[in-house]
Amino acid sequence: MTRTEQFEAQRPMLTALCYRMLGERALAEDAVQDTWLKWSTADHSTIRTPAAWLRTAATRVAIDSLRRAKARRETYVGPWLPEPLIVDETTAEDSFALAQDCELALLWIMDTLPASERAAFVLREAFDASYADIADTLGKSEAACRQLVSRAHRRIAQSAPDLTQPPGKRAAQISGFLAAIASNDLDTAKAYLATDAISISDGGAKARAARRPLIGPEDIVLVSHAVTLKHAAGLAPVPVTANRHPALLMMEDGRAHTLFTAALDATGKICWMYTMRNPDKMPLRDSGGGHMRSTSSAQRT
Repeated sequence: MTRTEQFEAQRPMLTALCYRMLGERALAEDAVQDTWLKWSTADHSTIRTPAAWLRTAATRVAIDSLRRAKARRETYVGPWLPEPLIVDETTAEDSFALAQDCELALLWIMDTLPASERAAFVLREAFDASYADIADTLGKSEAACRQLVSRAHRRIAQSAPDLTQPPGKRAAQISGFLAAIASNDLDTAKAYLATDAISISDGGAKARAARRPLIGPEDIVLVSHAVTLKHAAGLAPVPVTANRHPALLMMEDGRAHTLFTAALDATGKICWMYTMRNPDKMPLRDSGGGHMRSTSSAQRT
């Protein structure tokens, strides 16, 4: 195989890795491209396992990119949410196909982890890397890497919703909640929510969105109802799959306006709500065939 063929064979894995590390499509694409540049100029006579070499290089590139991104996010207007991936099932060759397996809720929680801790967790849990390989990638001892993964598990366990709920259950709860809001049945809407539910909206200073997370059924329902009253008349809901889970995309004049999804707790109630309104992170429909792609990627073409 040529260098290009070896790299392209690993591209889906590299893209999935970088997306899990960075939570943004454009940043992941940039990290993969930087990895290609390193690969294309490397001394291949010293590389025994191309896949392992590429994974290590991509992880290091992503760590550096994440640290720069975190510095930028300190001045981000309102809450920052990971960019959703909505890719047609017909485009199996899409380089983000594997990346879709990562839950938006998990990405959001992982953004609270230090870069090295996030990398160790991603390598171990998503790619089944050995602690020896993780240690080599991060330049740390195996014992230190075990501690990084253990700390990541504890942090995530403290905050993560139940990510094992079946898609059908999740879709039904999302639809039921939104239907109750639309019909002004606010008490029923509250019943869909866990008592400690959290709702996070990302407008990125380019669209109106709550500047702080909303906590508890009362605040979530009141704000959701107010937003619905203001915008519902011009919006058309389209059921979609975001990161392989049910979501609702609100379209306005053929363009994405809002993407809504949620995660459930162990009792099946909504405990985490995700509302994306930042146009830079919203999916677009290509003019031909209806294929979904991200705004951030479209801006780069």
